[in-house]
Amino acid sequence: MIIMASDHRGYLLKEELKTFFNQENIITIDVGAYSKEPVDYPDFARLGIDKILENKKNVGIFICGSGIGMSLAANRNPKIRAALCLNEKMAALARKDNDANVLCLGANFVKKKKAINIVKVFLTTSFEGGRHARRVKKISGEGK
Repeated sequence: MIIMASDHRGYLLKEELKTFFNQENIITIDVGAYSKEPVDYPDFARLGIDKILENKKNVGIFICGSGIGMSLAANRNPKIRAALCLNEKMAALARKDNDANVLCLGANFVKKKKAINIVKVFLTTSFEGGRHARRVKKISGEGK
């Protein structure tokens, strides 16, 4: 399942991505924000994380103005590997090398078409494992 979260600055891009997902018959769960009224991004990152952790197959797309705030908030949880991606190459590496389970986007830096391309790469790239698995375990505190 794809869990979507945003603050007020990421709201419009989140809505555009939801339209794309609906056209592709892809089901998402939207934990907010639900308007452009000012809100605090950590609250929505936390709601998204709670949903992601319900199932290991869940992934998140978190959006704020820069993408940095959502990334920082999400990465406070040791089971989350949130990656701020500005292009398709970063999205591929986030999944392939880092097994990222949250894609963070900055609505002030990526427009709809670019965001859709980044999302497509993020959702279709698999974790490579191998030497990267050892590193991912260290991120979560499981490895030496």
